Amino acid sequence: MNYDLLVIGSGPGGYVAAIRASQLGLKVAVVEKENVGGICLNWGCIPTKSLLKSAQVFEYTKHAADYGVAIDGDIKADFTSMVKRSRDVAGGMSNGVQFLFKKNKVEKIEGFGKLVAKNTVEVTDSKGKKEKYTARHILLATGAHSKQLPNLPQDGKKIIGYREALSLDKQPESMVVVGSGAIGSEFAYFYSAIGTKVTLVEFMPTLVPNEDADVAAQLGRSFKKMGMKVMVNSSVEKVDTSGKKCKVTVKTKKGEEQIEADIVLSAVGIEPNLEGIGLEEMKIATEKGKIKVDDYYRTNVEGVYAIGDIVHGPALAHVASAEGIICVEKIAGENPQPLDYGNIPANTYTTPEIASVGMTEKAAKEAGYELKVGKFPFTASGKAKSAGAADGFVKLIFDAKYGELLGAHLIGANVTEMIAELVVARKLEITGHELIKSVHPHPTMSEAVMEAAAAAFDEVIHI
Repeated sequence: MNYDLLVIGSGPGGYVAAIRASQLGLKVAVVEKENVGGICLNWGCIPTKSLLKSAQVFEYTKHAADYGVAIDGDIKADFTSMVKRSRDVAGGMSNGVQFLFKKNKVEKIEGFGKLVAKNTVEVTDSKGKKEKYTARHILLATGAHSKQLPNLPQDGKKIIGYREALSLDKQPESMVVVGSGAIGSEFAYFYSAIGTKVTLVEFMPTLVPNEDADVAAQLGRSFKKMGMKVMVNSSVEKVDTSGKKCKVTVKTKKGEEQIEADIVLSAVGIEPNLEGIGLEEMKIATEKGKIKVDDYYRTNVEGVYAIGDIVHGPALAHVASAEGIICVEKIAGENPQPLDYGNIPANTYTTPEIASVGMTEKAAKEAGYELKVGKFPFTASGKAKSAGAADGFVKLIFDAKYGELLGAHLIGANVTEMIAELVVARKLEITGHELIKSVHPHPTMSEAVMEAAAAAFDEVIHI
């Protein structure tokens, strides 16, 4: 065998698994046809956060007078420079992963990897040259791509996906964003914040439909306040791209509405990258378009494993990383605990930010729990008011019988940094009263966690 472990794909699942495997003493190589770091580092998590920070800084400067800062002259968003900074940040992070590969003695094999036989991967490089490599264990971590809808065929120019949205030549004057999940909402916020006229279209009754209803309602209010047009219970039926602008037909409860826009961004989800990697030839079992695996990411074929967006579970970078670590630790003879998919945090990096873990209030009620629900608004937070970021709240959901934390739902400034406390609290089965009695520093946004817990048990002080 050439290797102990061969990983196909170098996203946050693949590269983390490769490095951990090498730390555990395995001889490891990673097959990657593009830049290391996958979609997350190059076309997803990292560059989008760079753009969002640029938009946030732009908004700060526009409202500098609110903080007692006088700025003379016009404040303009330099779209080209924002995009360049974003690409530079992504490039730097990708280079960082290459450094980690060298540090941990992980080999990189450039090309497209395909399973062709037991313990064998054929790699085709950019010139079409094919070479076979063998390994005792093969880990599939091929990620996903932008989902295409028949009535929204992406042409990369007028109807685009997230990759094009990260690197447009110029800022569009107007844009329709289809889908209000994390990707759609983040891009809708970014473009709206820098002056593009944005219409956000969502098929479901609320924005960010996987989030708690109260959080979704707050995001809708915040988006409308910044001038965005928000359309829920609506669907894009067709897009006419024959003219200078896109003519978008949107079906609403009141009938059809025509919207003109320079660009239509399709953000209706992602699809796993399963084509051409040898699943059919190797008879690897799939279910509902994803690879079937057990708790340690073993497929039905001995020696073949799969993690990340191509298996069932939340399509999130940190989930793929956790899965990769568990998978290779098991391969190396360790005894890792299976991943608790009920305790995975989800973040959306709009302004205000969204962070959540566990059950929504609706799901907890449907599961039969008797609830104690506490909510603390950031309008009552000294730190939030001082920062000029009073939109939002912390909402905690407890089982009334045992005081167990069932779910946490946050919307506001910096809440994506606050959610980890509640993930740990749920993992350790901390009760509401234990949260209340855990002293939080003042003044901080995180005090709202303690206060929300106190509100659930009728002990809140500051509201």
